[in-house]
Amino acid sequence: MDKTKKKEKASIAMFLVTIGIVYGDIGTSPLYVMKSILDGNGGIATASSELIIGSLSLVIWTITLLTTIKYVLIAMKADNNGEGGIFSLYSLVKSKGKWLIVPAMIGGSALLADGVLTPAVTVTNAVEGLRSMERMDAFLGTGQGKVVLITLVIIVTLFSVQHSGTSRIGKAFGPVMFLWFSFLAVFGVVNIFRHPAVLAAFNPIHAIKLLISPANKAGFMILGSIFLAATGAEALYSDMGHVGRENIYRSWPFVKICLITNYLGQGAWIIQNTEGVFAEEPNPFFMMLPLIVRPFAVILSAAAAIIASQALITGSYTLVSEATRLDLMPHLKTEYPSETKGQIYIPVVNWVLLIGCSLVVLYFRSGSRMEAAYGLSITVTMLMTTLLLTVYLAKVKGKPAPAILMCIVFGAIEAVFFISSLGKFTKGGYFAVLIALVLVSIMIIWLRGTAIEKKNSIKLRLADYRENLDALRHDVTIDRSAHNLVFIERGNDMETVERDTLYSILDKDLKRADAYWFISIQVLDIPYVVRYHVETFGTDYIFRVNLELGFKNHHNINVYIRRIVGDLLASGELPKQDRRYSIYGPSDVGTFRFVIIKKTVPTSVGLSSGDEAIMKAKYFIRNLAGSQESLYGLDTSAVITEYVPLVINGTPETSKIERI
Repeated sequence: MDKTKKKEKASIAMFLVTIGIVYGDIGTSPLYVMKSILDGNGGIATASSELIIGSLSLVIWTITLLTTIKYVLIAMKADNNGEGGIFSLYSLVKSKGKWLIVPAMIGGSALLADGVLTPAVTVTNAVEGLRSMERMDAFLGTGQGKVVLITLVIIVTLFSVQHSGTSRIGKAFGPVMFLWFSFLAVFGVVNIFRHPAVLAAFNPIHAIKLLISPANKAGFMILGSIFLAATGAEALYSDMGHVGRENIYRSWPFVKICLITNYLGQGAWIIQNTEGVFAEEPNPFFMMLPLIVRPFAVILSAAAAIIASQALITGSYTLVSEATRLDLMPHLKTEYPSETKGQIYIPVVNWVLLIGCSLVVLYFRSGSRMEAAYGLSITVTMLMTTLLLTVYLAKVKGKPAPAILMCIVFGAIEAVFFISSLGKFTKGGYFAVLIALVLVSIMIIWLRGTAIEKKNSIKLRLADYRENLDALRHDVTIDRSAHNLVFIERGNDMETVERDTLYSILDKDLKRADAYWFISIQVLDIPYVVRYHVETFGTDYIFRVNLELGFKNHHNINVYIRRIVGDLLASGELPKQDRRYSIYGPSDVGTFRFVIIKKTVPTSVGLSSGDEAIMKAKYFIRNLAGSQESLYGLDTSAVITEYVPLVINGTPETSKIERI
């Protein structure tokens, strides 16, 4: 009985966490979808019953087809060890064709661009919503100065709490979003009772007829407004790793019912008030509410709009994490605030998003201008996801017929939405495209640069250099660098190391030590574990170590290597090291030096001019992404950073030199 109660409590708690993390973006769409539809058709005065019911039908079936069927029922089953999002999907299909990296990069970049825009759009609209309260409108004044200032304060606060972890944030945001969705449903039902005819919108015939009806003055361009009702669907898929598939399955029906009910309520109010007289074009969401409720609605919608940013922020962490694993972006310091691996926090991404959102607010200044840039990038991501899902169903699951059907249906729907959204390009959509182009350029540079490095990587067998290293450590004419010299290696091959590592010891600058350590790190899917494998090559001075860490363990290599040294001293595999002078007294463990090797691109390296430019750009990005000292917890340790030239295999011989 106790276990059942605990399980029920956990289920309710995760329901609230899911509501707070996943549905913020799609959950705030009732604030602007119907208003956008009216604006595109000449306003409420010219709205007909045919336009409203047809528009509601388009909204209902867009949410049903794109969000429910495509993402909740199909895409979420294509998870990579519980992680969702376009890069996780690519991980499942990448073996089916090299070309698949192209839609993955385009879709991922577009979604990350939306992660920059969404917080700026939602928070600015929330602050501007305060103008519907007379006193707040007077306080904000006629200009946008105070709106921009308040927006920036809120955005900075939002990003500042991200280090707490999505679980804690979800527990704080969850009750607010639950109240928000309940509010949507209650006042939607109240207005539906006043005009039940809007329920006809469930018939898809009304949606189809509207696209060719003279009642729709916007024509197919109306889909640009309709699509705003489904903009959070891709974020829902990306956030799956933060809350788990089952929690989305349990919570989505509640969210969908609340959303559709509110849209129907707004439609009912519009039909009843087309002959009303308004000082300015009304927002149906607020106008359908009783006057006494509106101040509360403004405050609640402002809170919900702020929380809406969370879905894109957490989704951005997931996307970057997956991109890093695929060698599309540099390795970044990642924190795991909870016991669930999917709940991550990446400081660099957090602060880049903050700077990007702030610049968007300062550039556009008003919510209406930002909305022009909003939505275009998501249609691109959805199209790319559809393409990858088609390959997944056909090649991985072996279901070609359903794959082709899905590609035709969803590809056609999303292509129409994309074309209609292109109308926003000159009005602000260019900004989203610009951000996406910058991001996809970074991915191309990193992918190509990594491929060049791997192609020209030279591995040497450690066993072949035992005698050289033994002679060097006994050569007293050379000053000792440290008792223990530690190199960080890539790859888990216990027999070999990078050529650059041995070049650093034997050629670049002779480094004498009592023991040479070559360490590589592997991150496991379990939260807490520290274990290692070691190969000594029959010596007591060469140690090739593969260190396995749980994802919650910090990468403090200096701490772990000292523990390993202690183990090997105790087992007799490592001789005692005579360290006479220390504030802690004599010790059997000597001094440590850590060597980090970074590649550079010399002139006349043998690369084409294009590849040379790519390598220089990659190393520039690497430096911007943060230091390896910080990544491996070596900030306070004795570290030697060396730069070695990128050596190209097969570089042609230089011409012979003739003596005159």
